[in-house]
Amino acid sequence: MTQQGARASAVPVRLHGVTKRYGSTVAVAGLDLEVQTAEVFALLGPNGAGKTTTVEMCEGFIRPDTGTVEILGLDPGADNARLRERIGVMLQGGGGYPAARAGEMLNLVASYAADPLDPAWLMDTLGLTEAARTTYRRLSGGQQQRLALACAVVGRPELVFLDEPTAGMDAHARIVVWELIDALRRDGVTVMLTTHQLTEAEELADRIMIIDHGRPVATGTPDELMRSGAENQLRFRAPRMLDLSLLVSALPESYRATETAPGEYLIEGAINPQVLATVTAWCARLDVLATDMRVEQRSLEDVFLELTGRELRP
Repeated sequence: MTQQGARASAVPVRLHGVTKRYGSTVAVAGLDLEVQTAEVFALLGPNGAGKTTTVEMCEGFIRPDTGTVEILGLDPGADNARLRERIGVMLQGGGGYPAARAGEMLNLVASYAADPLDPAWLMDTLGLTEAARTTYRRLSGGQQQRLALACAVVGRPELVFLDEPTAGMDAHARIVVWELIDALRRDGVTVMLTTHQLTEAEELADRIMIIDHGRPVATGTPDELMRSGAENQLRFRAPRMLDLSLLVSALPESYRATETAPGEYLIEGAINPQVLATVTAWCARLDVLATDMRVEQRSLEDVFLELTGRELRP
């Protein structure tokens, strides 16, 4: 295989046994991770879980204490200059020059790329045209974020790192950014992002890794994570104060049936067609009609809190 072919086939992001310590604090502990081509991969975790440290090692800003990091087949520390033209980076704090005007900043970044996107088109796409002559420090937080995203993608990178890409944005701007990220994926660009907005990860990500205390606690597609391990719920309405004893005896032992409010019933367990049939048969036996029957799957937030706990992190 030629060197060019080897580079094209390299896994965009590969970490193996990566550890990073700050004094006595272990920020990342033996992390293994792979991100595939044209995949949107979301790294989730509570504050202090090691997300930003992991991304900064991928970007070459810091080096791991142990383990290996390969970005597009290269070492992001030793081969940083070669990687710069192939990756885009959106930092959590924006990283703009305070006195530079928004349009000037984007044009400057575009001038370093061999085949950049049209800066004017990108400014228009991200709703920044009217702010083109506004200095960075006078932009709103959401505008600064959108400008940082524009700077990250204007050079047509193969791989983009996005740290909290929609922080501080309103709903309209967030949707525009989501559409741009989806367009990057369709164009074959690999995207690795961190976010505290679980709805964002659920909407955008092909795969998600949840980390806590520097270690992965779950990895999979959003659907796999939401279906994994735990129960879902069946809710329905029926006449109040129904005798649940027959229903409980007909369900598997691990299931629970309760009347959560007058006339509102909840079945907890792995809801499947057999369970639905059991509930409807019970209703038929009592000669009652169940209405508003719905199966509720766990949300990504439910999974996240189950795995990482509910206590506040500093």
